[in-house]
Amino acid sequence: MYACPMHPEYRRAEPGHCALCGCALESEVVAAEPGILPELADFQRRLAWSLPCVVALLALTMGPMWISGLAWLEHSSWSGWLQWLLATPVVAWAGWPFLRRAISSFAVRLNMFTLIGLGVSVAYLYSVAALLIPGVFPPSARSEMGGIALYFEPAAVIVMLVLAGQVLELRARARTGDALRSLLDLAPAMALRIDEAGSESEVALTEVKAQDKLRVLPGARIPVDGLIIEGSSAVDESMVTGESIPVSRAAGDRLIGGTVNGNGSLVMWAERSGAQGTLARIVSLVAEAQRSRAPIHALADRVSAWFVPSIVLVAVVSSLVWWWIGPEPRLAHALVAGVTVLIIACPCAVGLATPMSMTVAMGRGARLGVLFREAAALEALARLDVLACDKTGTLTVGQPVVEAIWLTEGWQEGEVLRLAAGVARQSDHPLAKAVVRAARDRGVRPALAREVQSVAGGGTRGRCDTFEVTLGSAEFSGVGDAFGADADSARRSGASLVFCALNGQAAGVFVARDPLRAEAAAAVQKLRQLGLRLVMLTGDSQPAAQYVANTLGLDQVVAGLRPEQKAEAIRRLQVGGALVGMAGDGINDAPALAAADVGIAMGGGTDVAKQTAGVTLLTGDLSAIVRALLLARATLGNVRQNLWLAFGYNALGVPLAAGVLYPVLGWTLTPAFAALAMSLSSVTVIANALRLSRLRV
Repeated sequence: MYACPMHPEYRRAEPGHCALCGCALESEVVAAEPGILPELADFQRRLAWSLPCVVALLALTMGPMWISGLAWLEHSSWSGWLQWLLATPVVAWAGWPFLRRAISSFAVRLNMFTLIGLGVSVAYLYSVAALLIPGVFPPSARSEMGGIALYFEPAAVIVMLVLAGQVLELRARARTGDALRSLLDLAPAMALRIDEAGSESEVALTEVKAQDKLRVLPGARIPVDGLIIEGSSAVDESMVTGESIPVSRAAGDRLIGGTVNGNGSLVMWAERSGAQGTLARIVSLVAEAQRSRAPIHALADRVSAWFVPSIVLVAVVSSLVWWWIGPEPRLAHALVAGVTVLIIACPCAVGLATPMSMTVAMGRGARLGVLFREAAALEALARLDVLACDKTGTLTVGQPVVEAIWLTEGWQEGEVLRLAAGVARQSDHPLAKAVVRAARDRGVRPALAREVQSVAGGGTRGRCDTFEVTLGSAEFSGVGDAFGADADSARRSGASLVFCALNGQAAGVFVARDPLRAEAAAAVQKLRQLGLRLVMLTGDSQPAAQYVANTLGLDQVVAGLRPEQKAEAIRRLQVGGALVGMAGDGINDAPALAAADVGIAMGGGTDVAKQTAGVTLLTGDLSAIVRALLLARATLGNVRQNLWLAFGYNALGVPLAAGVLYPVLGWTLTPAFAALAMSLSSVTVIANALRLSRLRV
């Protein structure tokens, strides 16, 4: 399908132009190779063929003014006929795409091609009439020599300059897909497949299917998403997640297609084909978001709705004023003023101001590990006043770590840890897993446990060697009193306690805490510097939440919330018109993500969170929120710049074209200059938008 970049709701099955604005339609599918737009090729051909005619026409009409030996051409009886012969193919053939769109615009909606078509048609038809039936023209149309001015040359030059401007614009628009194509380029063309006999062969990536066994050589790009079944290595995932430091990957870990393997050789299972992998999904999501419309784009639509009719009225009034009080030949001056106003005021730059910036920004965001579901999410993020965050998995790692082990008299740490880990490794509880990791980190091999039983909300018990091991809460273990004031102090600081009893006697307690993300403090400080009010919304206990908030310097904490209460807390923050964002990664965050003005799903979060959020971060790194916010604000600033450029150009150009300076300075703009200025305004807006592709955040 093909869609209009300025009106994405207008779609067609084949290339063409938008009936609403006349803009060339673009493919909704991002090609790996940039190729060339059908309309761009057509316009380039028309421009190449019209150029010799326009050059000859300029020599015929401008030559006598510069070369004295050609003065006779000015009064030659056949000069007008030769001008008509040179201008007709330019206007009728090279300019036909513009004339056709101008005609269709009267049936749908007036647009930039309405003004171009009117300007070119009036100049050309006036000249044809002056050439064929000069007797019908009044004295006000005649020069001092009695002749009637012909405007074949301005009509042809306008067509050529508009064609040139469209070529430059289409080439610039083609560059907005470069960021997505660079992502597609991350996938290698070939993969090394291992067959059932164990032999390896190189196959095209398009032939790789789910469950294929693949080898990834050191330094090679990982062909598709998959699971490591053999080997270990450090993998550079920066091109997808934005993480600059390679991450360790071993058997059982997942790989992302397009990332770069380090020094180790890996064998992997392909989870899906390349067409269904992470890169393909990223490109699809970004392309879809680029076709959405930001609320600020409605401003350009509202302006365009009255702008074109207003310009037609200004052109008519300008022509009447020149005809009424202008110098002789008044009718000729009136025609020039009207045509110049029509040409210079084309609103193309206004229409391009928002979609070009949004399109480039979303492509840049994809390279930074930030995916926007729609343009409205990008704009909302730029205007954000309050950022609410979940605690676990967003501000913290989401994985408890044993930071201390307290023992009762007579017990050794290694022995208690060996027995506790033996029971804990048969439990899925996060605190039990923390105990197992503590044993592994300290080089302690867990004991062999039997008769293990887990009690929801309590803990786990079982037998190891000759001991009955009970691991869990103070109440479940029955030994909470053994650590008294120290345990209470640890709880107040936000720590979680896992009590261990051996044969019914207190042996030790594991002090666990969900550590803050390494980048959390710096990211929070940066967000505060950017003017955001930071709030934590968490289902965790008040002491644990308050400890994190105090450590990071958050503005507000609301703890002990159920999922629906988080959404209600978001609505309370929105009272008074504040724009509120919500960052989270879990199923319990989904209602709040949906209630927020913009939801931000952290990388590694649940699918529900990602489907609910307007912004998805490919990494769980909090600094990605900073990058997303800086990109969004730069984009909104770029849109404002484009709108000022577009509106400022028209605010200056239309009065000059109407001739307001003629009484003071004695000069006016020509239609050819107006066509050049109109084309350059569109190119300027696109060039300004493309600056976002080089933005560093």
